Amino acid sequence: MTDDQISLTSRRSALKFLGAGGGAVAASALLAACQGVRDSPGSGGGGAFPDTPDWRFVFVNHVTTNSFFVPTRTGMADAARLVGIPEPQWTGSADGNVSEMANAFSTAVNGGVDGIAIALTDNNAFVEPTKRAFERGIPVIAYNATAAGNHPLTYVGQDLYQSGFLMGQRIARDVTSGLILVGISQPGGNNVQPRLDGITDALRQAAPGVTVLPINTGAEQAAELNAITAAYDGHRDAKGVYAVDAGSTASIAQLFTTRGLQGQVRAGGYDTLTDTLRGVQSGALDFTIDQSAYLQGFLSVLYLYLYRVSGTLVTPPFTDTGLTFVTKDNVGPYLTADSKFEGGAKTDLVPMPSSIPLPPATGQAR
Repeated sequence: MTDDQISLTSRRSALKFLGAGGGAVAASALLAACQGVRDSPGSGGGGAFPDTPDWRFVFVNHVTTNSFFVPTRTGMADAARLVGIPEPQWTGSADGNVSEMANAFSTAVNGGVDGIAIALTDNNAFVEPTKRAFERGIPVIAYNATAAGNHPLTYVGQDLYQSGFLMGQRIARDVTSGLILVGISQPGGNNVQPRLDGITDALRQAAPGVTVLPINTGAEQAAELNAITAAYDGHRDAKGVYAVDAGSTASIAQLFTTRGLQGQVRAGGYDTLTDTLRGVQSGALDFTIDQSAYLQGFLSVLYLYLYRVSGTLVTPPFTDTGLTFVTKDNVGPYLTADSKFEGGAKTDLVPMPSSIPLPPATGQAR
């Protein structure tokens, strides 16, 4: 579809739909408007949109080398190419250091970038940089983690507390009493602590006989297996071993697979790293939770772009990127597709299944 074939009305319709709170579904409107457009990065003016400067967006992250964010980075690059701007810069801290993240944030603001997406893992450190950014006309979006008392335009990521609460209810189906271990990479961090809080609250209601013991596994992915292993060796009476972050969950899968603990101790966690998916397939893990890391990059870029191209008229909606329990029953496509959308190697079209499981019913229509 060429620019001449796309009317001004259709362009405005797509913009309004995105701004009305359509979230992840709304992205399809933009994709339709830009279908067939493959402008080279930095050319400006993708699809039906006007020519723009080579806007520079920056993503500030808390664990820049963590494999969970591979699909996030793919998503942000895909969105930038779609609308014809340079691929955003990826910066921050490799090991959850808030000061390093704040410095990267301030560097971006002082450098006069055109938009910032940041994982707000701390409630206090990023408030002033956010205010300075807006004073300089730089929009800021939170992704993956948000913070009380800060001022991002919106949040793109999972409802972390709710996901933890639902996970706690799922745990209560298998464990009704005794000790469970829960690995957490950054205790107190806004990216993972709300999940642990949700698990604890859910179990307090659904299985009050369960005791939750948090295990600090650290933000460095390579060290998480040692932390999980030491915790389990010190608590062989644990009825379950769970985690609220990607690296800790993959470490549980590795430990249980190596020691043949499938079916003997309950286990589960988050995200779709390869070891995790294989653990679900083998029965080492009862489940893992997919939060759509790809959308956290893709939609953040689209929202920053639309906010700028519309001159602030398209305010980005709060977007919960969802929660899917991946179990032995539905893990197959994750493994066979090996798709970039989940951090895999393949970039080709993923075939649609012959039938699609019926999603849960929505709330009552008004």
